[in-house]
Amino acid sequence: MKLKPIKEQVVVVCGASSGIGRETALRFAKRGAKVVVSARGEQGLRTLVEEIRRDGGEAVSVVADVTDFAQVKAVADRAVQEYGRLDTWVHAAAVLLYALFEDTTPEEFKHVINVNLVGQAYGAMAALPHLRREGRGALIHISSVEAKRSFPYHSAYASSKHGIDGFLETLRVELRHEGVPISVTQVMPATINTPLFSTARTKIGVKPVGAPPIYQPGTVANVILYAAEHPTRDIIAGGSGKGILSTQRMSPRFMDAVMSRVGFRGQKTTEPKSEDAPDNLYVPIEEYDTSEGDFSRWALRRSLYNWLETHPKARRTALLGTVAAAAALGTRAGGKPES
Repeated sequence: MKLKPIKEQVVVVCGASSGIGRETALRFAKRGAKVVVSARGEQGLRTLVEEIRRDGGEAVSVVADVTDFAQVKAVADRAVQEYGRLDTWVHAAAVLLYALFEDTTPEEFKHVINVNLVGQAYGAMAALPHLRREGRGALIHISSVEAKRSFPYHSAYASSKHGIDGFLETLRVELRHEGVPISVTQVMPATINTPLFSTARTKIGVKPVGAPPIYQPGTVANVILYAAEHPTRDIIAGGSGKGILSTQRMSPRFMDAVMSRVGFRGQKTTEPKSEDAPDNLYVPIEEYDTSEGDFSRWALRRSLYNWLETHPKARRTALLGTVAAAAALGTRAGGKPES
């Protein structure tokens, strides 16, 4: 499977008004892609398109709610109408609720699933006919490390992310069975410094935060752009996410114990926030139309793990160096061999 260079692509980014989606759209445009951006909030899209065009890029916007398939389809159709084709679909739209399961209403649970999971499926449904017609392309779906390991307070959110994992596994196998050259990638970010924590609905009494360490949105955008050119199955954004999922595979019970001990207080700031505070669960909050959130002071700008993942030659060199060093230490520890 061979994907086009980014500079030759038409890319749709759903959920582009803020956070990971916004940073991703900016980076695609800087690399020469023609970009179609979509979100619920018109103001965030307008400022994003203005920024892209000011830097010499090409972009158009479409306001759309991902829970409405007709609106999502209109985004894909606009890409083809404006630029003649669609090469890569990036789906980043998501909402977040911080609440114990017993404090979550049926309506809230259902809405998180509709946005985060059903919306992702609608994106693939809208994009696939155009990608098939083009003869190749990429579907890149942003889930979370919670696609594999759930956190406290996130029963609805984690359920939606687990659902993305299952949905993409099925889709990937079906396309492979048909011999359709469309890459299907799941990107699983660790904690990323986006406005998501400021806009989330919270019932825990304080402003929430993700479990540390925190990475800047560029960490995720980098791997998304990599997947748009290099067919990739799953990729974790942030080395801490790799550590969490590796430990989860080895011992789910141990991770249960860790989450029980630190997963609650580790997601709380000291800033009070009431349940009645504005949130974007049902409607957008436009003053948060930025890539970065409120934790830039502590956020890591780079992930060595991701740099090695996206630079295979360097990774192989590092691995060979590690093996050679281990062999040298082994020889030295064994003493001079007998003649």
